[in-house]
Amino acid sequence: MADKIDINDLKKKYPILNKIIKTKEVLWINPDYNKEDTSENFNLSLADIVDADQRLKRFASYIKKVFLETEPSEGIIESKLQELNSFKLVLSELFKTDLKGNFFVKRDDNLPIAGSIKARGGIYEVLKHAEELVLDNNLIDIDDNYEVFAKEKLKTFFSDYSIQVGSTGNLGLSIGIMGSKLGFKTTVHMSNDAKEWKKELLRKNDVIVREYQSDYSLAVKKGREESKRNPRSYFIDDEKSKDLFLGYAVAALRLKEQFKKQNIKIDRNNPLIVYLPCGVGGGPGGICYGLKKVFADNVDCFFAEPTHSPAMLIGMLTGLHDKIAVQDFGIDNITQADGLGVGTPSAFVGKIMKNILSGIYTISDDRLFTLLKELYKHENIKLEPSALAGFYGPVVLSKRNNLDKYKKIVQNKELIHLIWSTGGSMVPEDEFNKYLNK
Repeated sequence: MADKIDINDLKKKYPILNKIIKTKEVLWINPDYNKEDTSENFNLSLADIVDADQRLKRFASYIKKVFLETEPSEGIIESKLQELNSFKLVLSELFKTDLKGNFFVKRDDNLPIAGSIKARGGIYEVLKHAEELVLDNNLIDIDDNYEVFAKEKLKTFFSDYSIQVGSTGNLGLSIGIMGSKLGFKTTVHMSNDAKEWKKELLRKNDVIVREYQSDYSLAVKKGREESKRNPRSYFIDDEKSKDLFLGYAVAALRLKEQFKKQNIKIDRNNPLIVYLPCGVGGGPGGICYGLKKVFADNVDCFFAEPTHSPAMLIGMLTGLHDKIAVQDFGIDNITQADGLGVGTPSAFVGKIMKNILSGIYTISDDRLFTLLKELYKHENIKLEPSALAGFYGPVVLSKRNNLDKYKKIVQNKELIHLIWSTGGSMVPEDEFNKYLNK
């Protein structure tokens, strides 16, 4: 929270804050975006992403053995790239705008094991920690078949160790399910906006759930504090973790291969714009970072946040990152998009995004539910409210074609719009029906 920051001074310096404070939908174009990747200062590179990808491949035999739903993909946790050009017409009619280009959705709502984008980073960091423990204790060799992780000997070994995390829901699911499966004593600290069905699913997987009548930031703080008291406890820090970040970034390598298999070119004449729902920033930040490494100047990334939880927007706009929260401006941080209900952003991610993120827009909860209903009606795709945030991105840009740079891009018929879906396949039927009735 901000103690010595003059809010009125910030409002004068950044006029868009007045709309943000009134929880109006806005589009912010990043003035520092210059296609120059300055994130090397954080000791992350394409080689680090490749290393993370190789680690996931080492674990593929184990994942295939213990999670039968991954058999078709040989233990690789990945989602399909789905064309969505018919829905482009629905969006054009719904929002009275002529949308150009080709529409695709990255179906991370169907990722195996945890059913959300968090299955990338969360599962990756748990596996990396497990690998480090067994290698440090000389229990396996890095060239061994990792099916050995399913053996009772290693599960007993991991039972002496703990993993903890603070979460609004989906990150907790991915870490809880994977941690418990390996044998760790796993605890998820959950904020007040976490859905009850997610808590119950964790408990069914033998995960300890700690509940707090406060938002995400307190859940993370409490989890961090509890973990520090146990020398054998490992805290996965959604606000600061480079391993989570790299787990998400692997998606860019796989997306490149998916485009190649579908004969889709991404180049100067066929640019790519990606729309990513954003909470604390790790998931979209990691994916954006990976995409810029893979596609360089041919990709633009936009984050999408709820109007009541514009944490990353305020952090990047002011340059204050985690030193300021939405509550400092009287914004309540209450949203039905539970995975995005974050009041304070990741400073780590915000600083990496400084020169590579094209912009951020906000979306109201009402619009999320409108999009949820329309997508289900026309495409039979069931998503969580938070996963709909990206679907509004093409509309936002099309209505701001007075911006010289993006005017050229969004009027390009060869443009690829890629909407990143983030969660939904594990939502219970009765819960989804509640969404439809909103």
